[in-house]
Amino acid sequence: MAADPSVFGGGGDSNHRIEPGRRLYDPYKELHIPYHAIYDLPNSPEFLFQEESSCQRRSWGENLTYFTGIGYLGGAATGTSLGLYKGVLAAESGDSLKLRVSRVLNSSGYEGRRMGNRLGVIGLLYAGMESGIVAARNTDDWFNSFAAGLGTGALYKAANGPRSAAIAGAIGGLMVGLAMAGKQALKRYVPI
Repeated sequence: MAADPSVFGGGGDSNHRIEPGRRLYDPYKELHIPYHAIYDLPNSPEFLFQEESSCQRRSWGENLTYFTGIGYLGGAATGTSLGLYKGVLAAESGDSLKLRVSRVLNSSGYEGRRMGNRLGVIGLLYAGMESGIVAARNTDDWFNSFAAGLGTGALYKAANGPRSAAIAGAIGGLMVGLAMAGKQALKRYVPI
């Protein structure tokens, strides 16, 4: 039993009506199969809620994953480099090559893990705070990022006392402010 070409399109059949804002997609176009499915797809991206289509920002889950991953990978790379440097400096004159390599690898792994975990947690705190502030204020501007930087630094060092928390909060806010200023300068002065 052959398939009905009016339903499936029959390989680019011209009697298939295309609605505005939609397109035909044929995944088997190069195979030259006479009767196969042609999919009627929209031209614009699809979203679960219409509000998401106008938003130019990552969702809170994407934000959380992005900042945690960037923090962990950046910290692991920096820590591994620092551990490599420390491992090479720690080599003694009487050590065999095998012992030196072992010392370098152990030092690199230790420092990479330590810094990666720290910066991953900082990224997680920052993303959670920023998403929470955006949801609470119902607006997306520079203040959200700045406040999240202040809060992240303060919360990360809160166990060390109020003075350490205040200093870390100020450093976190300053770092986010510098990052935002650098991002705006790149947008303005570097054509991409």
